[in-house]
Amino acid sequence: MPPKYYCLSLTFLLFTLSIHAQVTSFNFDPNKVNLAWSTKMDSLFQEDQQARLVMMRLKKEGANKQQLDSVQAVIRKKDEANLRFVTSLIEERGWLGPEEVGFQGAQALFLVIQHADLKTQKKYYPLIVEAEKEGKILSSNVAILEDRIAVREGRLQTYGSQGFYDEEQKKTLVYPLVDAEKIDELRKARGLSTMEAYFPNWNLQDYSKQLPYLQERLKADKISR
Repeated sequence: MPPKYYCLSLTFLLFTLSIHAQVTSFNFDPNKVNLAWSTKMDSLFQEDQQARLVMMRLKKEGANKQQLDSVQAVIRKKDEANLRFVTSLIEERGWLGPEEVGFQGAQALFLVIQHADLKTQKKYYPLIVEAEKEGKILSSNVAILEDRIAVREGRLQTYGSQGFYDEEQKKTLVYPLVDAEKIDELRKARGLSTMEAYFPNWNLQDYSKQLPYLQERLKADKISR
């Protein structure tokens, strides 16, 4: 009996996939998944997310700097260990899609690179673009990585996925955009939800009023990275 093929769609934390073209779902044979790699990548996924969820909770609860720094140290240590494993795997096997490492494993692979340093992200970006063409990574993930690289380099982001928590205003603000008027159209083309769904407090008028401040933050945060 021929193996069954499954089409899995992803709704993951801060973004939702719902769009035409590009890669918004995976088609693969689960019988071909490498169980050893899949198990390891599933573990990396949990490690990557667990400490970050704790950090989000502590920030909402108004935790002090010492508490936040302690969790950040744990995140940094886990990220370094995860990156060593992932880069070794990529160098040996290339970019692995869900058919090799499973659905969550493929997402974990992206997250480790997304949370890596800028040099590493730029190194693997061409490989990731090719992986998108081969259906091995979601287009929304690629778009988010492109935004992350742009912001780290002090450039305008295209898809509005990168923001920062402003202590004074007590809310998350969005780094400057290439085209704020067409942001939802741009996001839709890459399988991302609307800005309002992604950032509940998003408002184009407020963004426009605060643009000079956002531009200054972009410059300042580029230097601090």
